[in-house]
Amino acid sequence: MIRYIRRAAACCLLLLVALLANAARIQVFQADSLDKNPANRRQTIARYHEPRGNILVGGHSVTGSKDTGQQLRYERTYRDGPLYAPVTGYASQTYGTTLIENAEDGILSGTDSMLAPFPLWNELTRAQQPGGSVATTIKASMQEAAYNGLGGRRGAVAAVEPSTGKILALVSSPSYDPGDLSGTGPSVSNAWSRLTGSADQPMLNRAIRQTYPPGSTFKIVTAAAALDSGVVTDMNADTDTPDPYTLPNTTTVLPNEASGCGNASLAYAIEVSCNTVMANLGVKVGLSGMDDAVGKFGFNDAGLRIPSGVARSNFDTDMSKDQLALSSIGQFNTSATPLQMAMVSAAVANGGELMYPHLVDETRAKGGRVVSRTGSKSYRRAMDASTAVQLQQMMVDVVTQGTGSNAAIPGATVGGKTGTAQNGVNNAGTPYAWFISWAKADGASQPAVAVAVVVEDASAHRADITGGGFAAPIARAVMQAALGH
Repeated sequence: MIRYIRRAAACCLLLLVALLANAARIQVFQADSLDKNPANRRQTIARYHEPRGNILVGGHSVTGSKDTGQQLRYERTYRDGPLYAPVTGYASQTYGTTLIENAEDGILSGTDSMLAPFPLWNELTRAQQPGGSVATTIKASMQEAAYNGLGGRRGAVAAVEPSTGKILALVSSPSYDPGDLSGTGPSVSNAWSRLTGSADQPMLNRAIRQTYPPGSTFKIVTAAAALDSGVVTDMNADTDTPDPYTLPNTTTVLPNEASGCGNASLAYAIEVSCNTVMANLGVKVGLSGMDDAVGKFGFNDAGLRIPSGVARSNFDTDMSKDQLALSSIGQFNTSATPLQMAMVSAAVANGGELMYPHLVDETRAKGGRVVSRTGSKSYRRAMDASTAVQLQQMMVDVVTQGTGSNAAIPGATVGGKTGTAQNGVNNAGTPYAWFISWAKADGASQPAVAVAVVVEDASAHRADITGGGFAAPIARAVMQAALGH
């Protein structure tokens, strides 16, 4: 009898060891793959079992959560969804996350290890903390001014605080309500089909994900290159530029919209926007010099994140001289995001130092503990300080006596540059209206804001489209909001 008991006990022990070994194998070697298995909904259910943390503008939440009582319990809600969609993005139980909802998903969903009370707490307990909050750098009054200024027309606005790199406004139009994509079911899938199938592309973030030919606003970059390289030593001196100007090694003549550009100075060329002078200066700086100059402003950088990724602004590194001439006035293959052109204006306003643009000020745990804070840091020195001073004066002249008079603000110093960029092969499409600018209140020690506006108004008569006419009033409204006027 004892012999049989021993055999039974040995068998039970063997089964127990096998059970423990299998449990250990699953826990140690298969846990990750099982967690990621699409058929495993435990994590998805746990993810939506608690309200998502909020995204803040000026200390006020522009997001929320709704208890549906369903298995995926909490759905995302948005306040003024179309206004803030280019900032928040969407958090959809069906289609995932974008923009801040994606870049700060760990904080908002409560899965970031920095929210835990102790190091490795989440990993050891497999626990999920309450969702934290994300405070943005957006200023509500400026965001509203930019959104209302565009008035539903296709285009975008980006505004930056020059001394810190804080992004104060980021608007893309037309926009959409990200709340339409929250949850599951036919209404969400129908909204997705409607938005992704629209010819207006309302889900495209034109401020950071779309590049445009910058047109004459790019002449500020070419002017900086000419001054820094020594090609121009006196901004008021003649530049030895014929009018008309024939592109190098071609018979193609480059026209001017403005008059008086023959042998004009750099200062006059910026003030009235002479194509010939700026194309000639770009060629004199040379491809290597221009490539170096544009890189200092952030062109050709595919790694810029705010924290969402920003599309690469382009300046070709391999061109013939005639192509270089066109690129130097913002045509040919040169392209830029509105945020990139706001950075150009910010660098001028900030004495040549370009600060790293950022959209998130800080993140906090649910109880208010600060988890992370984004400090200001230099991105690159875009130009010499003396060059920046000269460019500031030239941009002020554009507003006070040149093509940018619609941006003038009483009680403030405003610098600007207009641009009307060609669109399509042989400019067959409706041109884009550009305006870049900065503003400083009288008596202030430094400029409060730098702005870039682009308007693609397909319904307008092409002869009526100018940066000064279409885009400058929008920039003025945004600058007035920044100055509190």
